[in-house]
Amino acid sequence: MLKVENISKVFNKDTVNEKKAITNLNLHLNEGDFLTIIGSNGAGKSTLLNCIAGTYQIDDGSIVLDGNDITKLKQFERAKYIARVFQDPLLGTAADMEIQENLSLALHRGEKRNLRYGITNKEKELFKQNLSLLNLHLEDRLTSKVGLLSGGQRQGLTLLMATIKKPSLLLLDEHTAALDPITARNVLEITDKLVNENHITTIMVTHNMQDAIDYGNRLIMMNDGKIIFDISGEQKKKLKKEDLINKFAQITNSELNNDAMLLG
Repeated sequence: MLKVENISKVFNKDTVNEKKAITNLNLHLNEGDFLTIIGSNGAGKSTLLNCIAGTYQIDDGSIVLDGNDITKLKQFERAKYIARVFQDPLLGTAADMEIQENLSLALHRGEKRNLRYGITNKEKELFKQNLSLLNLHLEDRLTSKVGLLSGGQRQGLTLLMATIKKPSLLLLDEHTAALDPITARNVLEITDKLVNENHITTIMVTHNMQDAIDYGNRLIMMNDGKIIFDISGEQKKKLKKEDLINKFAQITNSELNNDAMLLG
């Protein structure tokens, strides 16, 4: 489903502030893979997601998604294939629009617009059914403005918007980091349910090592713009946080000192 081959990204090239964010990185995902990415600040996790999404254009290499070479496509052109949920619950939804209006925009992502009635009764029923799966009591609030929702409700709605029309790839960029622990756990459970039931190829960046272990079928650790550890299947299920900490020290010859990762 996804082939990231030999990509590199350098910021402020040929200046004193030059930063090699990604270096000759290779990553292949099969359809339905749920990959979690762990790494300290500056490891290149979010940069990798931004390169795949088209927020940043890569300097070298190629990105192929579902057989389509998207390397040269702009961000808005990739949005036809890629859905994304950000760390900030305020992003990804339109606060001044109703819940059903936000969902309608998501349902018709990538389609040509016409002058037909905005939201059909059939679509309203579809929205209610999907909202009920979130267990956030939103199915009877279709006409409520999104700006009135809590952070957890808004992030749950954003997840539904990202998956209501199955994308080729779902990118989750620390999408629970701004939520309280109980709400974050609820959103993660909703994420796991939506991803697995719809068999959506997913990449989730997180600082929380336990979440990276508990969710998904594959885990990679990044450091200095490179993948330094890659584990999947039954081996991943047996992982513990201590294993990741020891592996980081073994590979990098340094101690992991990121509080978010150690305490998350």
